[in-house]
Amino acid sequence: MSAFSCARHLFSGSAALALVLWLVPPVQAAEPVDVELVLAVDVSLSMSPGELEIQRHGYAAALTHDNVLQAIADGAYGKVAVTYVEWAGATTQQVVVPWTVIASRVDAERVAAQLSAHPPASARRTSISGALEFGSDLFAESGFQGTKRVIDISGDGPNNQGAPVDITRDAVVKQGIIINGLPLMTRGGFGGAYDVNNLDRYYSDCVIGGPGSFMIPVNDWTQFPEAIRRKLVLELAGAASPQRAREEAGHPPVVLAQDRPTDCQVGEKMWRDRSWMFDAR
Repeated sequence: MSAFSCARHLFSGSAALALVLWLVPPVQAAEPVDVELVLAVDVSLSMSPGELEIQRHGYAAALTHDNVLQAIADGAYGKVAVTYVEWAGATTQQVVVPWTVIASRVDAERVAAQLSAHPPASARRTSISGALEFGSDLFAESGFQGTKRVIDISGDGPNNQGAPVDITRDAVVKQGIIINGLPLMTRGGFGGAYDVNNLDRYYSDCVIGGPGSFMIPVNDWTQFPEAIRRKLVLELAGAASPQRAREEAGHPPVVLAQDRPTDCQVGEKMWRDRSWMFDAR
């Protein structure tokens, strides 16, 4: 090949490469935040319409609470990214609030307004594992880079559909994601026959996981707003935050008495033996 031909090929290759680079949009760097938080909220049929509204209002009030906003402001970046998901069965997950930055009261009020825009809808079955898998996938498309990634999952019963919850929990934790829990031990709504005793123990042994993971049980719906506020402060505040220190001092962690091991398949077994029950969850 002549020198001229060789130069021509090099020029053509360089031109083609330049064209490809011009056509491909540049990769945007992920925006840094202190925490990426998935709020995963149970809307299975065991929850009454009134209870679904209590949940929505509780999260809206907590996100705009002074203590929560101060916890966010105390972070290294002073901002967090939040998304709100409602879930029920293995294939029932709905993003109510897409990934949104909260760095001010105005931001928090915008999220609260989205929570109030449309009434929640319930669905059949309870798949905590499905909610965890869906929540973990959301981090890949968040567009943010948090120093901590957390799934905050609430529910009023055990897993009864989808993959085993403890195996899914372990897989999600291996991705560097923390799972915190809010077991709702309220004994309300339709389908109470599927309730289990010691749901807090079930969440502790089968659902939560990761460094510093915790759960806050709710025994009555009047406790829900305060429990959500406390939980968000502990999740969003940095280790050195005065807000976190005050919460931990005022409300020591729940320590469950050690007893027989929890059966993480209890929900699935109850569902298989449901012949005498209503097909509720």
